[in-house]
Amino acid sequence: MASDEESRVLDILEKVSKSVVNISTVRLIQGMFYQVFPVKGMGSGTLIDADGHILTNNHVVQGAERIAVTLWNGEVLNGQLLGTCAIHDIAVVKVDKKGLVYAELGDSDKLRMGQRVYAIGNPFGLAGGPTITSGVISALNRTIESKNELLENLVQTDAAINPGNSGGPLVDVNGKVVAINTAIIPFAHGIGFAIPINSAKKCAGEIISSGTHARPWLGIIGLSLTREISRYYGIQVNEGVLVTKVVEGSPAHEAGIVAGDIILALDDVSITSIEKLLSEIHKKKAGEKVNLTVYREGFEYSIEVVLTRPP
Repeated sequence: MASDEESRVLDILEKVSKSVVNISTVRLIQGMFYQVFPVKGMGSGTLIDADGHILTNNHVVQGAERIAVTLWNGEVLNGQLLGTCAIHDIAVVKVDKKGLVYAELGDSDKLRMGQRVYAIGNPFGLAGGPTITSGVISALNRTIESKNELLENLVQTDAAINPGNSGGPLVDVNGKVVAINTAIIPFAHGIGFAIPINSAKKCAGEIISSGTHARPWLGIIGLSLTREISRYYGIQVNEGVLVTKVVEGSPAHEAGIVAGDIILALDDVSITSIEKLLSEIHKKKAGEKVNLTVYREGFEYSIEVVLTRPP
């Protein structure tokens, strides 16, 4: 028999589960002989208000021609993609129905390591509703490289997050959403990652109000230099960001930055880590020019970059 405290938590999880939806997508891809094939995908989402706005992952709905949303009770609705925030792997989908059960959003800045959390997903839209796995917050402020971008300030948890649960909520014992689960990390076996809800809320607010996320983009993947890393690779500088990859067509690529460059400063602000670089970029606006001080093969260069919105 469940204890009073356990029963309280179970009642809360049952309630918040009704805000978790299944998202099914159809993408069209072109074969080698120019035939077009439909490819199905799926994930989860979280209703965040009574007007039908749903938070999910960008990679769940990216490139979708059609989006179907299945509610906890099996009802299927058409979904409309309002906008995406690729740098946080966040997207907002809208369904045309009012009065839906929605989740209460928490404050991810108050998360602590060891805190009990629950990952909820609705991977198949099956009878019986969403699935729930439990775990704890294993670490905070993780920065992880995915296929094409750097995801910053992630929450790490040992709660199981499989691809079908991607886009669902990570909730605390009071049922408040503290992060949005993502299964975009290819090597995350036995380790779950989630986007802090404060970052997701900011993205969603901009998308709902203006239809776009305005945060600028540089287009590099980098590594924070330390004395140990510099010594190991024979690098002459001990602080900065070592560029490991430049996204083709990005502002960094257009400005001539290449893998192996070390970013030392942005507009005279010293850059000591990848987190510091991202923080300074996010203070700027899309279309704004910045000057990067870059160390390359023993010399320092000043490179002007025009920041853009992410693709």
